[in-house]
Amino acid sequence: MSDRLYIFDTTLRDGEQSPGCSMNIDEKMRVAHALAGLGVDIIEAGFPIASPG
Repeated sequence: MSDRLYIFDTTLRDGEQSPGCSMNIDEKMRVAHALAGLGVDIIEAGFPIASPG
């Protein structure tokens, strides 16, 4: 068993499920870069064809 902790973030997928919350591509990229800068191992971005948001 590994002692490594993996951080799995779903902000870009689950975060937009809140009513009235929608990010454009630039905002999504800023969030993704910020998460990467914080050392997040996995960023779940959702399904690009699921919605225009």
